Amino acid sequence: MQRVLIVGAGKGGTALLRRIIEKSILEVVAIVDLNNDAPGMKLARKLGVATRTEWTSVIKNNLNIIIDATGNDKVIEQLEKQKAPEVMMIPSTVAHIIFELIEEKEELITRLKEEAYKQQTIFNSTNDGMIVIDLQEKIILFNKRAEEMTEYPREKALGQKINDVISSSKLARTLSTREIELNQEQVLENGLKIITTRIPLIDEAGNLLGALSLFKDITEVVHLAEEVTNLKDIQVMLEAIIQSSEEAISVVDEEGHGLLINRAYTKMTGLTKEQIIGKPATADISEGESMHMKVLQTRRPVRGVRMKVGPAKRDVIVNVAPVIVNGKLKGSVGVIHDMSEIQTLTTELSRARQIIRTLEAKYSFEDIIGISEEMKMAIEQAKLGAKTPATVLLRGESGTGKELFAHAIHNASDRKYNKFIRVNCAAISETLLESELFGYEEGAFSGAKRGGKRGYFEEANNGSIFLDEIGELSANMQAKLLRVLQENEIVKVGGTKPLQINVRVIAATNINIEKAMSEGRFREDLYYRLNRYPISIPPLRDRKEDIRALCERLISKLNQVYGRNIESVTPQAIDILNRYDWPGNVRELENVLARAIIFMEHHESVIDATHIPVLEISPNERKIQQNISIVHNNEETLAEAVERVEAEVIKNSLEIHEYNRTKTAKALGISLRSLYYKMEKYNLANNSMQ
Repeated sequence: MQRVLIVGAGKGGTALLRRIIEKSILEVVAIVDLNNDAPGMKLARKLGVATRTEWTSVIKNNLNIIIDATGNDKVIEQLEKQKAPEVMMIPSTVAHIIFELIEEKEELITRLKEEAYKQQTIFNSTNDGMIVIDLQEKIILFNKRAEEMTEYPREKALGQKINDVISSSKLARTLSTREIELNQEQVLENGLKIITTRIPLIDEAGNLLGALSLFKDITEVVHLAEEVTNLKDIQVMLEAIIQSSEEAISVVDEEGHGLLINRAYTKMTGLTKEQIIGKPATADISEGESMHMKVLQTRRPVRGVRMKVGPAKRDVIVNVAPVIVNGKLKGSVGVIHDMSEIQTLTTELSRARQIIRTLEAKYSFEDIIGISEEMKMAIEQAKLGAKTPATVLLRGESGTGKELFAHAIHNASDRKYNKFIRVNCAAISETLLESELFGYEEGAFSGAKRGGKRGYFEEANNGSIFLDEIGELSANMQAKLLRVLQENEIVKVGGTKPLQINVRVIAATNINIEKAMSEGRFREDLYYRLNRYPISIPPLRDRKEDIRALCERLISKLNQVYGRNIESVTPQAIDILNRYDWPGNVRELENVLARAIIFMEHHESVIDATHIPVLEISPNERKIQQNISIVHNNEETLAEAVERVEAEVIKNSLEIHEYNRTKTAKALGISLRSLYYKMEKYNLANNSMQ
């Protein structure tokens, strides 16, 4: 029994474990997950299956198969490096499909056995020996006449491999060739000479179900040959067989003249009976040599010859065999396979591979960590925006994950199979940005490439383009980008002819665009074009409940980078991380965890408070620690003093919470409606950053 290791004990790993145990088709050596309380780990312990929080102790333990249920490309890459070469690596999605196919196969075999049982009476009434094998070469039908001729008990033959019952049988070969073999002479173990016809059993969808052998005593065949004395009678027999086939078949007589074609042949080649029957065997060939004539000359079959047939020059592969009756050559039969479908599938496969090679969006919404309400709202907005063609504007501080959102939006849209181009507008100089975005014509400037160059927008046609740091564009580039958004066309540098494009724009910025507009640094018309679907990504300080989950994901990533096996972060360390305001957001958190891991001892596997580097007190906390001195002015009344103090307290609280009205109202212990009223009363609304 194959020994298997399951990596990942989430929903997918749990389902796989349960399925394997139920089917008893594999031996589960262990299940591995960083979370010892994952559902799959609990189920494994209940079932008596070994559990591990790391795989190094079992990956060399004489495994046959590793099933990855994490879906993490880096985990798969690490497993590929550490596993033995002979160990098979299977993603969980493929494993599920395999089990579904196994279950479906078992159901089909059961139904086939039931149907075979019902038909035993019919099959046993025929005077021909009849044997049917399944795809495993096992006998599933062995009629009474076959029992009499082979002198082998039917009950003993059923379930055995055909060559274990009849060593001279070639029926198993029919499973691989899928070709009909007519009137083949064969000698059984008891010395009886028979004539057998072997036929592959194929359903309407082209699926191979098994193979059938029909055979009779040679004396009966000789008697039948004496009765069928003329070619017309033979033609009628052949036509009944040939017309029932889905394969394109042509038959010629001993002189090479067309004798018979079936409907599949006409459909494939476009040639009618009038154009073939009685005509030379070369009548249907556009390019190539006639295999019918070659077989008639050599009396030997030919297989797998490529040629073109019919007026449309259809690319085909032909198999041709001689027809010999009583030792005399009576003609030849050709079976033609259409290559166009194979070529179409090959083209589609090449296109799919090209798409995979050029697809650069690596992340999906499953990669975004967020259990806080603020983050959940941003994710839901992004998922909804992904289903629309609208331009998306991602707003958030540096390090909050704007590019991660852009990847996920592209991969959740109907453009996911096309290109995803990323452009950092702040990283490209002003002189190069236009030619990089829009491309240039040959000779547009000194040093321009011969033939010109495609720009990022043209590369992203029918896909998405992510414009990061959009707020850093110059006024000139803002005007040109506005034209692209309005007209859906670009003009290359040095060119005059507009080029139509179909690109979904995802922009991102970490600056206050409204303030930039008021200062004249950002065009209002471009802002309104970009801001059709804004998504605000909250900073880490506003979603500190996500820190623990983020730590788990980042530690898993850093373990692979630094070759460590850090398991978790202690509550004390989490408490320290929660007290910091993270001006650098998730990027800074990853940096802090990386520093902690680098300076940990090799035997340590848990990040404790002592491992966390000293974090500076945030500006907000520093501001809170400062005592705000409010001195009463003797010239103002008590009511005026109260209002002045109230206004100052509200203003300071708004600044501390970065004008997050919900948090400010909660901190002040008043309703959100009261806060809006007081902000308007004291003219504090104009200072808002939102």
